[in-house]
Amino acid sequence: MFGHGASSYDGLVQGTTVVAPDGDLGRQLDQHRADLVAYCYRMLASPFEAEDAVQETFLRAFRSYGSFEGRAAMKTWLHRIATNVCLDMLRSKKHRVRPMDLGPAREPIEQNLNVPAEITWLEPIPDTLVAPDPDPSDVATSKESVRLAFIAALQRLPAKQRATLILCEVMQWKAAEVAELLEMSTASVNSALQRARATLRSSEANEVAPAPKLDDAQRALLARYVEAFEKYDISLLTRVIREDARQSMPPFDLWLQGRDDMFAWWFGVGIGCKGSRLLPAGTANGSPAYGQYKPAANGKGYEPWSLQVIELTPTGVGEITFFLDTQKLFPLFGLPLHLDA
Repeated sequence: MFGHGASSYDGLVQGTTVVAPDGDLGRQLDQHRADLVAYCYRMLASPFEAEDAVQETFLRAFRSYGSFEGRAAMKTWLHRIATNVCLDMLRSKKHRVRPMDLGPAREPIEQNLNVPAEITWLEPIPDTLVAPDPDPSDVATSKESVRLAFIAALQRLPAKQRATLILCEVMQWKAAEVAELLEMSTASVNSALQRARATLRSSEANEVAPAPKLDDAQRALLARYVEAFEKYDISLLTRVIREDARQSMPPFDLWLQGRDDMFAWWFGVGIGCKGSRLLPAGTANGSPAYGQYKPAANGKGYEPWSLQVIELTPTGVGEITFFLDTQKLFPLFGLPLHLDA
């Protein structure tokens, strides 16, 4: 699905005559792919829907290229198309959430474990899809703008406010440029931006500290966490997980606040995770990610259990999200669906 080359566009233009000035419109579009995936992901909170939106954007671009005529920069033109695609998709979908958006943390008991059918969950994205070769000066900004709490907060905004904030605050477009793209007045853009900022100030994202740089100290902390989790050693885990840490496990709506409740779960209902292996999966939403594999029920190797996204702080692990939809997420992160013993 992800990472199409220029040749993938052949099937998009069957029955359509497209003549690009350099004879290779597909290559021109591919230059904007990562930027568009990042934009659509922030709008839609799903890497799979973001890819679908980008593919639809390119399809519409192929079909309408003859009327483009270079009147605007291609980047602006493509983002206008992508915005319309996302707005169309959002009209028929519920906004995506995290378990923390649904209510307070609850007691770590099995009776609190539910999978609500009506909920659409936020999904993680590999950083390589939104910033494959980032400018070093842009790394911090790009990572902060896809952190899970920020993406969840964006989903609380009406669709056009969301687009306005992303374009102005994240992508640093001028209000006049955004007004042209969204077919609004500059005053309307500024008003929407003010309302969006006010909503974000009242959200959890406003309370989340910036992610620390992944320097030697943070890598050492991460290595200690991996060792402690694989050993399932409560003493080692206590040294690396903050007392106020929290965890969630979508598609379950239960989330836990505090190391004590986390350990009560891990060494109670979740004891089946003992003996797990963690396989590095790069970074997701600006944070280290690992594929977690539990010992297989048949005793032959290890089965996928979760994609762990681990949010670090200078003083320890602050949050762990266990994304349990491994059949969908592991291939996206390049993780195998089985590990030998």
